[in-house]
Amino acid sequence: MEETKNIWPGKPGVIPVTSGKADDANVYNRAFLDNIHVEMRVIDSTEVDTTTEIFGKKYASPIMTPAFSHLNKVLENGRTPMEEYSLAAKEMNCLNWVGMEDDEAYRSITSHNPDTVRIIKPFADKEKIISEIRFAIECGSTAVGVDIDHVPGTDGKYDVVDGFPMGMVSFEDLKEYVSISSLPFVAKGVLSVQDALKARDAGCAGIVVSHHHGRLPFAIAPLQILPKIKEELKNSDMKIFVDCGMDTGYDAYKALALGADAVSVGRGILPPLLKDGKDGVVKKMIRMNEELREMMMYTCVKDMKSFDKTVLYINR
Repeated sequence: MEETKNIWPGKPGVIPVTSGKADDANVYNRAFLDNIHVEMRVIDSTEVDTTTEIFGKKYASPIMTPAFSHLNKVLENGRTPMEEYSLAAKEMNCLNWVGMEDDEAYRSITSHNPDTVRIIKPFADKEKIISEIRFAIECGSTAVGVDIDHVPGTDGKYDVVDGFPMGMVSFEDLKEYVSISSLPFVAKGVLSVQDALKARDAGCAGIVVSHHHGRLPFAIAPLQILPKIKEELKNSDMKIFVDCGMDTGYDAYKALALGADAVSVGRGILPPLLKDGKDGVVKKMIRMNEELREMMMYTCVKDMKSFDKTVLYINR
């Protein structure tokens, strides 16, 4: 019988991958998530408050939408899926995220819900990044950031997305983008303590711990490195967000217990979004929030400041 031990920072355990390609980080991530288990602490437990503060604003929940891109086929109601899920975020009172979109599409999205974080690709043309930062500010966005991990393609050279060459994001680049932005700046795609500390030192207000849906072959699970990052940033005001495989409120609970301030649903909302638009996303997020509150009640976590990682155990 396998031994089960308490989880703690720096001791993430080894999770076997039993199906799928061995280099598929999504398979490994799902296995890692499913091997984190929870002890029960119910005496004195009450109903919970999931109110979450992010960049000075209060939201109903730490569960957020993801930084999707390219979902621009116009639906029967005249809106795009990008607009639909931004409206779902508004209805759920959660922070909305948007990925690679041109300025016209981004303006349309923020016209429905300006409470949005714009994540910009690491274009080789730095002026394009700066221009998109300034446009996000013009649109009244909540925050802006850069995908620091979308640099190489599968051929080992700089990637090209929609005809736009990607490039390196240097420490000096990050400092420049932070200085240009009057909005909180986020580095998305952090999967090491090293990059987390560089983002902090560059002045970023937040990071997204992520492998960007498996861009890196054999990538560790974001929740493996999260406790180490949390420990290193414990004296910082930086917000720590997590994505990749957050498909249930139980997944979200594990991330929050390990130190995340909030999580993005990711591809869990994609099928309901494409099937039922805003209503499908709202239904999915309502269920995830119910699961999160359920798990919080089972572990005597009354609010967002009461999480305790010692409730978690990981199979080794």
